[in-house]
Amino acid sequence: MGGAWLTGGLHALASETGWDPGSADHVVGTSAGAMIGSLCAAGVPPWFMVAHSAGETFEGLTDAEGRPAGEADRSAGAVFRPARGWPRVGPGSLRLIMSTLASPRRHPPAALAVGWLPAGMISTEPLEETVRRVVPEGWGPHDGLWVVATDFESGRRMVFGRDGAPATDLAPAVAASCAIPGFYRPVTIAGRRYVDGGVCSPSNLDLLRDQDLDLVICLNPLSTRAEPPPLTTPVRRIGWAMRETSGRRLGHEAKKLSCPLVVIQPTLEDIDMMGPNPMSSRNRHAVVETAVRSVAEQLRAPEVSALLAGLPAGEPHRIERPEGPPSAWPPLRPEPQPA
Repeated sequence: MGGAWLTGGLHALASETGWDPGSADHVVGTSAGAMIGSLCAAGVPPWFMVAHSAGETFEGLTDAEGRPAGEADRSAGAVFRPARGWPRVGPGSLRLIMSTLASPRRHPPAALAVGWLPAGMISTEPLEETVRRVVPEGWGPHDGLWVVATDFESGRRMVFGRDGAPATDLAPAVAASCAIPGFYRPVTIAGRRYVDGGVCSPSNLDLLRDQDLDLVICLNPLSTRAEPPPLTTPVRRIGWAMRETSGRRLGHEAKKLSCPLVVIQPTLEDIDMMGPNPMSSRNRHAVVETAVRSVAEQLRAPEVSALLAGLPAGEPHRIERPEGPPSAWPPLRPEPQPA
């Protein structure tokens, strides 16, 4: 559901401003944001993501490996099938348990619990396959793309794509960022296991604090400015508590930035459409369409549109669908960078 909301939000951002989100100096993605942000940074326009989610096909358009683009999964890799091999019995990470017990204040609250969860039974291969359709190998064309995961042994944040991080292809880095503990099997990169970057922070906005930037635009599907409706079930109360926690973390990180910031968050309509199960794909495209509307309304607010007024114009074919058949379109994918 978070990925669906981000898809609609990026399309609204491009349409309302005429700017290409994939051209940002830095694209920072966590969990579902790593998937959608990586596709955008690799040259997939938001308008195409929306059309693909809706079930449209484009005759003659192929992916990076020559396969018909219409055959790609339409839920950005949210296909749940068992991982190969048997998982470890018992807690998923004894080292993380020992580390958090020894120094609990050095770890984010979520890390105190995730080591006790099992390793997870669901494969991340569909996530990797989605990325490889656009970037078969290497990191992709955007050298400012940062993908955030959590080291499952130490609980520390790992930012793939940034100096000092282990070299890796983009696909496993995105899969690691999406690997929800206890659900997905952890992803091994350079001999270490990694899980969802949201364990450290759902937003990781503070990674940009030392960058010389004119503006930061943050789309965060896990928080909201809306007032809570009547919370009639335990599931809804838990879900709203998580949104409030995410919002407080986002606010704390925002204070560390030295440049203007635009924060876009789900409205109550978005939250109702997403429902209580963030892993559901039943209403995925309805969430996309709702986000297109709700985010566009937020972007039109005078205080927001004033900050966005200076964004440079993007290439027309990245802002809206070109006319004519795909064979007449400009290339959508720049050349990838080495790993």
